[in-house]
Amino acid sequence: MKPLSLEKAFESVSNGIQGFGPFGEHVLGYWKASLDNPHKMLFLKYEDVIENTLFYVKKLAEFLRCPFSDVEEKQGVIEEFSKLCSFENMKDLEVNKTGRLLPDRGPKNSDYFRKGKVGDWTNYLTSTMSESLKILMEEKFSGSGLTFKMS
Repeated sequence: MKPLSLEKAFESVSNGIQGFGPFGEHVLGYWKASLDNPHKMLFLKYEDVIENTLFYVKKLAEFLRCPFSDVEEKQGVIEEFSKLCSFENMKDLEVNKTGRLLPDRGPKNSDYFRKGKVGDWTNYLTSTMSESLKILMEEKFSGSGLTFKMS
């Protein structure tokens, strides 16, 4: 099966036609669940995690009820943990360089990695697509309190 072009994939997302259901509703459902049940659902945004990685690693550990001790914090365990889980480290793992989602077929694991840079999407979408995405997100998330950095 031939992968969709970026234009066709964007059109499908914009129209809510995807294998896993409409993207906006999917994201909004998890957002609302995280507000209703903050001890059961942790909602993280990639941009925020990249901006303040150590804070969110610590927050994730606390959410999982495995908080770092004061001693671990002083010894730099949070920083070391963050390095092990970094985009760069994960991208360089052999399984992500050569593996596939399904043996001998399906997307390569490396297909899920680009640069890991916040805002890199602007290098792939046309200005028309970017504006359409901004409008779509404003409409979908209006009044929910959910916002994304779009520039």
